[in-house]
Amino acid sequence: MDQPTSGAGPADEADGGAEVLGRPLPEGVRRRVIALVSDAFGGLTVSELPAQLRQYARFTPTRRAKFAGNAMAAALESDALFRQRIGERLGQSQPELTGALEAGSPPAAADPLDVAAAAYVLRPVGWVKLVESAGEEVQRADAERADEETRRELEHLREELERARAHTRAETERLRTELEAARKEAESLHRKLRSALSEVKRGEAALRRGAAEADTARAESAAQLSAAESESRRLKGRLGEAEAALEASRRAAREGRSVEDMRLRLLLDTVLDAASGLRRELALPPATTRPADTVDAVEPGRMSPKDIAARALSETDPALLDQLLALPQAHLIVDGYNVTKTGYPQMPLEKQRLRLLGGLSVLAAQTGAEMTCVFDGAELAAPVLLAPPRGVRVLFSKAGVTADELIRQLARAEPPGRPVVVVSTDREVADGVAKAGARPVASVLLLKRLSRV
Repeated sequence: MDQPTSGAGPADEADGGAEVLGRPLPEGVRRRVIALVSDAFGGLTVSELPAQLRQYARFTPTRRAKFAGNAMAAALESDALFRQRIGERLGQSQPELTGALEAGSPPAAADPLDVAAAAYVLRPVGWVKLVESAGEEVQRADAERADEETRRELEHLREELERARAHTRAETERLRTELEAARKEAESLHRKLRSALSEVKRGEAALRRGAAEADTARAESAAQLSAAESESRRLKGRLGEAEAALEASRRAAREGRSVEDMRLRLLLDTVLDAASGLRRELALPPATTRPADTVDAVEPGRMSPKDIAARALSETDPALLDQLLALPQAHLIVDGYNVTKTGYPQMPLEKQRLRLLGGLSVLAAQTGAEMTCVFDGAELAAPVLLAPPRGVRVLFSKAGVTADELIRQLARAEPPGRPVVVVSTDREVADGVAKAGARPVASVLLLKRLSRV
């Protein structure tokens, strides 16, 4: 923006002399002058405005100061009549300030910028000094604010530096402590590693000894087998000879040759004695297994969960569960949430678990059967702090594994022939455990049985 720097018009020469600013108008004073002109602008008619300012007549004071600032400053400097009219409006709005300036004694408590702006518009005697002193005052105030800000910034930087040093010292101490702990842990790990290597070496030595003993035992077994085969071949040869002699004795029997009978009897006795000696040498045990033992059938007195008759009992009769749990070494596996959501779904999950486990604990004490309760771990927002009741094993499925799959794994882990009962209404679970040899029962059966506890 162009700033006015020179002279006054004829009116100035008549009133205030030919005083002229020797430097550009201070920026603070210039902004205050434009604000005064913009406020007084609205009180003039369009004909009283200079031609270059008439297009801004309908603007608000704020928009007028923003868009017509340079034009108003130029008109105020070059048009004495416009300046006089602005001075009159200023005298009406601020009579005390204008009166003091015209009397040559500006008020000491007034803002220097207001005094300088009014003096620039009114142009009283000595107005140049008022404007320049206001500019110097503003510069001095700005310098003092800059010094104060610099001091505050310096103090802030010193505080930041001190905090950074304290943080650095604390961080260094923490890192030193962590380094010492890591060094101790590394030493402990080295000791454990050396111990593990020693264990591995001892294991390898024991493995080599076991392999050597196994090789020796295999060699001895092979030698004994070879000797037995040789003896068997020898006995087969002698048996052939005995058969030939027997055939010869039969031919001579018709002739009454008693000597041949005697020789044949002697040969048979020799074969029998040799077979008895071979049996003692091989330490063959007497035969205890008979061909009838190899036929697969159900022996009397042995029952499994599938053998429990249901003709007189309903699938939901609690007595059926009592019969199943009465089997020797019975194992009851419970699909936890399947049972609780069937019996009391309105309760929170935590109370569902506590109610079911309490009933299972009493049932385990009554029947003596092994009991495992499985819950789905996918519905847990955090690890469950739960103390399993006496006699009941409590399991939660891992991430990515459903409770149904965990139940099937438990059923497959049991040896064939052990009575395993799985409580679940889920059809897939029932079919899966049935293939593994377990007996599935409905959840309502367990709920009815627990209601009697």
